[in-house]
Amino acid sequence: MTLNIQFLGAAGEVTGSCHLVRFGDLQILLDCGLIQGGRKDEARNRDPFPFDPADIDAVVLSHAHIDHSGRLPMLVKAGFRGPIYTHRACRDLCKVMLKDAGALSEKDAEWENRKRKRKGLFTVDPLFTVEDAKTAMRHFKGLVYAKQQRILPGVTLRLADAGHILGSSIVELWFENGGKTRKLVYSGDLGRSGMPVLQDPTPIQQADMVLMESTYGDRLHRSWEQTQLEINSVLNEATRSKGNILMPAFAVGRTQEILYLFAKYYQEWELDRWHVFLDSPMAIEATRIFTQHSDLFDTDTAELWRQHNENTLLPNLHMSRTANQSMALNKVHNGAIIIAGSGMCTGGRIKHHLKHNIWRKECQLVITGFQARGTLGRALVDGAKHIRLWGETVRVAAAVHTIGGLSAHADQTALVNWYANFENRPPVVLVHGEEQAITGLSNSLRQQLSAPVHPARPGEVMDL
Repeated sequence: MTLNIQFLGAAGEVTGSCHLVRFGDLQILLDCGLIQGGRKDEARNRDPFPFDPADIDAVVLSHAHIDHSGRLPMLVKAGFRGPIYTHRACRDLCKVMLKDAGALSEKDAEWENRKRKRKGLFTVDPLFTVEDAKTAMRHFKGLVYAKQQRILPGVTLRLADAGHILGSSIVELWFENGGKTRKLVYSGDLGRSGMPVLQDPTPIQQADMVLMESTYGDRLHRSWEQTQLEINSVLNEATRSKGNILMPAFAVGRTQEILYLFAKYYQEWELDRWHVFLDSPMAIEATRIFTQHSDLFDTDTAELWRQHNENTLLPNLHMSRTANQSMALNKVHNGAIIIAGSGMCTGGRIKHHLKHNIWRKECQLVITGFQARGTLGRALVDGAKHIRLWGETVRVAAAVHTIGGLSAHADQTALVNWYANFENRPPVVLVHGEEQAITGLSNSLRQQLSAPVHPARPGEVMDL
C-alpha cells in the first residue's frame, strides 16, 4: 500500500507550510498556511492547490500561526469537506486569527481595486473573506494533548505540546496496514526549553520518519539572562533619548510573552516610566483566549496569571481597540511603548506607527521575532536607510534592536537536542527553513548524531 509524503510548502523557505500524506486511497494534509514575504511571494497564494481539495480526507493543523493555517478557508472554499484536527486552544485562536486575516484580505482587495478601476483594469477578489473564515471553522475538531485518536481507517493521531505558542502541537501519526505500522512525526514549529509562559517541547522517542522545522537551524539564541539585560538596556536608552518604543509583535504568542515579561520585571525594569499600549484588537482577543487556557502555562506563568488577568497584569497597560484610539497615538512623541501587529511589519497598525516614528532619531524599534525574506521587518533588520509606506519614502533614523532571545523557535542546539531523543536515529526531513538554516542544521545533525538528513524540496515525494 502507498505511504508517502509530498512537500508542497515551506520547503526551502519558512512560510506557507503544507505537506500531503498519501496512505493508500487516503490523503491527509499537514498544515495549510499562507505564504508571506514580498509581493511576488504572496502572489503565489492565488495559485490553485496542486491537488483536488475535495480529495483530501482530513487536515491536521500544528498551530494557529497564519503561515500554517491561513489557506484553510481557501481549501474549504475550493471543495474540502473533511475534518480539521488540532488542539482545542489552537481552534479557539484560529477562530480569531482567520477571521482577522479574512478582514485584511477584504481590505487589501478593496484598496487594490480602487487603483485598478482608476487605471481601467479588471478587479480582483479577496483571497478569502470573513464569511469564508467562519465557514472553515465549522470543520475544526478540537483535541487535547497526549490522547490517541483514530481519525481515518488505519490512521491514528496524537498531539504533543510543541511549546511554540498556545495550543501548538507536535503531530504523531500511525499508519497500520496488514499487521505493519509506520509512524510519522511532524514537529510543527518547536518552542524553546526554559522560556516563559509555555511548557517545554515534548520529547518523542519513536518514529520511522521525522519531519522537522529548521527556522533557526544555523544559529544560537542569546541566553535568557542576556535577553533580559538587552531589553532593560533598550528601555534605558529610550528613556535617555526621550522617544517612543515600537514593538512589532505577533498577536499570538509573542504579545502575551512580552506582557508577561513586563509584569514579571515591572519594578526591575522601572516600567512605571512608560505607558504601554497594546494596539491590536486581535492581540487583545488572543490574550483573552490565553487566560481561558491557563492550564497550558508553565508554573511561574500560571501563578502570575492567577494573581491578575489581561486587564490588571500591568497598571499602565492601555488596550487600543478602536481605530480612533490607535490614531490618537500619532500625537504621542515620547514615553510610549507601542506593541502592535503585524509581527513582520507587512500590514496592520504597526505600519502607521512606523510612519509617525521611524524617521525620529529618538525612536527605538524593537524587533521581537523572525522576519521572513521580502518583508518590511527584514529590510529594517538588514539596515535599510529608507522604507516605502503607502507610496511615500520614509527615512529610517530610529535605532533598530533585534532581540533574538525572545524567539519562540528552537535554535540549532535545541533542535539537535530534540531530535536526539529519537531511538535508532530515524530519517529526518528538514522543512520550514531558508537554505542557510537548513544547511547549518543538516551539518550539525550529521556531525553530532550521524543522523540521516534530507532537506525537503518543493513538490518532492518521499516514500515512508
